[in-house]
Amino acid sequence: MSYPTPTMNQGQRQNPERRPAHVASPTDTGMIPLLQQPEAPQQQEQRRIFSPGFGLRGPRRNRHVVTSDEIAAISMPIGDDGVIIGTDTENQPAVLGLARPTPFDVCVVGGLWLAQVLALRSAATGARVAVETGRPQVWAQLAQAAGGGQQCVTVYPVGRVPAQGPSVSSPVVLIRDCGVRPPRGRVTSLPWQAVVTVLPYVGEHAPRWLSQAQLVGIQRISPQETEVVRETLGVPADHLQLLPTLSDNVALWCTRKHRKYVMTEPTDAENGLLGAARRMD
Repeated sequence: MSYPTPTMNQGQRQNPERRPAHVASPTDTGMIPLLQQPEAPQQQEQRRIFSPGFGLRGPRRNRHVVTSDEIAAISMPIGDDGVIIGTDTENQPAVLGLARPTPFDVCVVGGLWLAQVLALRSAATGARVAVETGRPQVWAQLAQAAGGGQQCVTVYPVGRVPAQGPSVSSPVVLIRDCGVRPPRGRVTSLPWQAVVTVLPYVGEHAPRWLSQAQLVGIQRISPQETEVVRETLGVPADHLQLLPTLSDNVALWCTRKHRKYVMTEPTDAENGLLGAARRMD
């Protein structure tokens, strides 16, 4: 039995070279995919601008671009950070960086007033201040007033300072007010923990403390004491001649290579708590 050959119009004849748009597969669900023609670039731009939920078109400006030669002009002056101990001879702020990632030892030949100013200003920078002293009665009022109710200044007897646990987020400044012959301290300088040793004058034991300190502050001393300073620190003669004539609020801060005179002006709060600047107590 033969079947008749179906007849087709000339326009309906299949082209053997044309492939169907969709070929059935074993997993085909029978849904015919919708084939869309690609949109022109202008239509895509209009769709992106006016499509709901995309938002308004923002401002179109050129990007902020500078050349490599112009980068040096984009700068901000940044000075040292730390405790402002006063102003130098050029009327510039003198900053003492006590919070350091390395051990730092400071020796101050001066009076109680300068030591307490250092303690207050160190606490104002966020450091925890520990005071090792043989005269706790003169530090009690400062410890109560500092920090506005926060326990930021703690007073300890000589040789009874516990470990402070310094860190980058909680630096420590230990002030040793132990007289002209301070004993060897149990707590030494560590990373983020500076030790400030206060000597009332340059005695026979002073050279040891002066030589091991990275920074030395010297208030007014006698001509006989200047000879010890010259032999220990190598301070030039022109500076030695000025040391016996310094005012009560002026000190010479020096290292092995650098020297700077600094005048400490107390604030109103420091004046009310500590009194006027003085060299001896």
